[in-house]
Parts: sequence; C-alpha cells; structure tokens
Amino acid sequence: MIRRLKHLGVVVLLLFIVLQAKHVAWGAADQLEEVLQEQTKARREDKVKELRRQEQIENLKRDQDSSRLQRQLDQTKQENTEPSRPQQLEATETQRRIDQQRNDQQLQRLQTEQQINRIQRETDPLRQQQQIESLQRRQRIDALQDQIRRNQTQQDLDRLRQQQNNPR
Repeated sequence: MIRRLKHLGVVVLLLFIVLQAKHVAWGAADQLEEVLQEQTKARREDKVKELRRQEQIENLKRDQDSSRLQRQLDQTKQENTEPSRPQQLEATETQRRIDQQRNDQQLQRLQTEQQINRIQRETDPLRQQQQIESLQRRQRIDALQDQIRRNQTQQDLDRLRQQQNNPR
C-alpha cells in the first residue's frame, strides 16, 4: 500500500511538472508571438519611413530639375533681346510646361502624403504591405514620367537656344 502511495505521489508530481511545463511553454509561446508581432510592426513602420525618405529625395530631385530648367529658360530669354515670334511662342510654351510640371509635382506630393498616411493607419499587416508595394510601383512610374517630361522640356529649351543661335 505504501508502495502504491509512493508510486501515486510520483505520478502526481510528474503530472504537476508536466502541467507546469506546458503552462510555461504556452506563456513563452505567447511572449514569442507578441515579440514577433512587435518586430513585424516595427519593420512596417520602418518601410513607411523609408517611403517618406524616398519621396523626399525624389521631390528634391524634381525641384532641382525644375529650377535648373527655369534658370536655363530665363537665361535664354535674357540672351535673346529681340526674339522672333516663333521663339516667343516656343519660350511661352516651355514656360507653360515648366509651370505645369511644378503644379503636377505639388499635386503628386499631396497625393503621396495622403497615401502614406492611409498606409500608416491600416491595421491589417497584409493589406498594409500591399499598399506599400502599390505606392512603390506608383512612385517608380511617376519618376519615369517625370523624367520623360523633363527630357521633353530640355529638348524644347535646346531647340529654343538653337533657334536663338541660328536665326533664319
């Protein structure tokens, strides 16, 4: 009988140890899950911050290009004291393009800022990641379109200078 009680005591003790270990393991798993969620959230926040930085860099590049084009146009206008009618029209059209690019860039900045704010408010991690990827794709497309417009404006400026240097 004493042997049975000892045996039962050992079984109860083992059962208690197993239950405690299981409880500790569940607690550790919960803590691990919480840490992983925090890390994922921190990575998403870092991605959003990186998106903002990239957008700021792109905005600075656009502003520099716009200012450069404006300076070139202003210089061309100053150098040509008596422009012909076609040169005046070309200069006016080039100025209109530069102004339109600046307006488009400002609108683009506001739209991007709104989209970044929406991404930050998104609670679903998968949806947030999809929105980040979508914004990155749009930023790449916008950058290429901006480059095309800048190249066209630069060609207009070059053509205007050529007309100025080689009057007909």
